[in-house]
Amino acid sequence: MKMAENSANKTHFPIHQALDVSLDVSQGGSKCFDDDGRLKRTGTVWTSSAHIITAVIGSGVLSLAWAIAQLGWIAGPAVMLLFSFVTYYTSTLLSYCYRTGDPVTGKRNYTYMDAVRSNLGGFKVKVCGSVQYLNLFGVAIGYTIASAISMMAIKRTNCVHNGGGIDSCKMNSNIFMISFGIVEIIFSQIPDFDQLWWLSIVAAVMSFTYSTIGLGLGITKVVENGGIKGSLSGISIGTVTETQKIWRSFQALGNIAFAYSYSMILIEIQDTIKSPPSESKTMKKATKISVVVTTFFYMLCGCFGYAAFGDLSPGNLLTGAGFFNPFWLLDIANAAIVIHLVGAYQVYCQPLFSFIEKAAANRFPDSDFINKNIHVPITGFRPLKLNLFRLVWRTIFVITTTVISMILPFFNDIVGLLGALGFWPLTVYFPVEMYIVQKRIPKWSTKWLGLQILSISCFIITIAAAAGSIAGIVTDLGTYRPFKTSN
Repeated sequence: MKMAENSANKTHFPIHQALDVSLDVSQGGSKCFDDDGRLKRTGTVWTSSAHIITAVIGSGVLSLAWAIAQLGWIAGPAVMLLFSFVTYYTSTLLSYCYRTGDPVTGKRNYTYMDAVRSNLGGFKVKVCGSVQYLNLFGVAIGYTIASAISMMAIKRTNCVHNGGGIDSCKMNSNIFMISFGIVEIIFSQIPDFDQLWWLSIVAAVMSFTYSTIGLGLGITKVVENGGIKGSLSGISIGTVTETQKIWRSFQALGNIAFAYSYSMILIEIQDTIKSPPSESKTMKKATKISVVVTTFFYMLCGCFGYAAFGDLSPGNLLTGAGFFNPFWLLDIANAAIVIHLVGAYQVYCQPLFSFIEKAAANRFPDSDFINKNIHVPITGFRPLKLNLFRLVWRTIFVITTTVISMILPFFNDIVGLLGALGFWPLTVYFPVEMYIVQKRIPKWSTKWLGLQILSISCFIITIAAAAGSIAGIVTDLGTYRPFKTSN
């Protein structure tokens, strides 16, 4: 029973590859084990900062120039700073919830859902799980769309370079999404994160590669233009209608929120930190460092992108109609995006895979189809453990996300909707509510009122961002024909 309990509390994030171990031991004073029987943690403020930065800086950075174009030079950077402050503050609140009770000796919560279960319990645990896993499902769709856009961009830039006009270089995105799906079906058969660490490292390197190239091209474009484009209020009425201006401004909020999303994995990152000092104290420092670095990087990419293209800033900085030279550098950047997204897809989907598979194993403990591993010999390597349930269910999952992506291939709209869906509940509401319970903050006290005002304000922003993204999807569906339209 002890083994089963520990197994249920396993974390599911690549940074836990060395910690994702369940042992029925009681060696609290051992140099190799923590007081809960798990392997001794070795994480520091610097490793935690690196994990956060790696998780945060992803494909969302490519939409920031478009987001600032909708809001303008004043509101755009201001909103980015606002989101960075809210993310930092609520992340510090969430870090206090890693341990239940005493911040040094209290019971450890290994996952976000464990923290919600310990502090809030009841129906809210199911709500948290639903929102978290729905968001992970949505991220898989968004990454499939983004990868297809980048693969199309590679083909398009080479077509233009070889003398073809933009109109003659149109193509269909479906074949690229199907190709990405096939690759993900293969990688999805990797059982768990302990065998996925190399893919995560490659993905992290690729994210910095294409982000840096995007920044460099933006700076070069500004110099080439001989000035800074854009306006204080963003895209002007006339270029878009007044209604479009409102909806797109709301959608921009979701895009910026998506770029800062990492709260759903914060507890998992914190579970790598050694103690003493308390994990919350180290995590607070790591969060400050990572949010400052990320915000600085985002400001550079978003602002230089807007300065380069103004109101015509593309939804995806590296695939919009703006950069065609040097074509080889663009090819490298877009190839880096695709490689990054192959790994990122697995990083975000593995927790969902594991959740479903453990639920099925608990529900049908005697089923060979669900629980039995078939050892497939591979010359020169360790035998592959093939599980039929994992093979079938993960394949169906990838096919489902691929088909939905083909039906709704709208990068900015999907990114904005994902940001909206995950921002308030996972970044604000649950951290605030758990912190109130953890610190026993009296109802109607000044601090309680302040936290509730913050939560309500962010809820309103989330509703606006979701509405803007949904409006964008509806508008796009009015002219798009699934499986037929060429892009």
